[in-house]
Amino acid sequence: MSAGPRGEVGRIIESPACVAEGAAWLAAECPRMAHALEACGEVPLRLKADGFPALLNAIVSQQVSVASAAAIWGRVEAAGYGDPAQVRAASDEELRACGLSRPKVRYARALAEAGIDYAALRSAPDEAVIATLTQVPGIGRWTAEVYAIFSLGRADVFAPNDLALQESARMLYGLPERPTEKALREMALAWSPWRAVAARLLWAYFRVEKNREGIS
Repeated sequence: MSAGPRGEVGRIIESPACVAEGAAWLAAECPRMAHALEACGEVPLRLKADGFPALLNAIVSQQVSVASAAAIWGRVEAAGYGDPAQVRAASDEELRACGLSRPKVRYARALAEAGIDYAALRSAPDEAVIATLTQVPGIGRWTAEVYAIFSLGRADVFAPNDLALQESARMLYGLPERPTEKALREMALAWSPWRAVAARLLWAYFRVEKNREGIS
């Protein structure tokens, strides 16, 4: 599977300095973002490796707790299934023995058989990355956007369907209710060209606020 039409790729986040630059821009543009940055301090980089294992890990982690996802992923890695050829060669029973549900076995196989050119994705436009990944069963737009943010370092990608981002935006902007995916996507336009840093900041602010609520 190709990465789709080639085009211009925007800013790539490669270091904490890139995140700090984006956070400073957001704080200068928006007083509420400035408040979030003051509350959170340093915004984490959170970059991860790209490729098949990153997407398989995302599939493994869907709809399970963080602890369960870590345990299952540990078994998947130990069995060598971070390699698409090994997934293709494995039986359903072997994959399920790692803790994968039947749907996730299907998704893992679909990903292993998709033939994605991961190297080409690094130089593909954001929407081409998302279009390529969402062709694979089990990978929705949220997973594709998170991959673009954390595995490809795209600076201007956002994930408005993320519940933590929606709740964080509600708290930070004093909204009467959690914004919908559409509403948050429209809000995020004001954070371009640093939407991925806005996402990092909102995730960090969500954790700060939830921890504060737990202490009070």
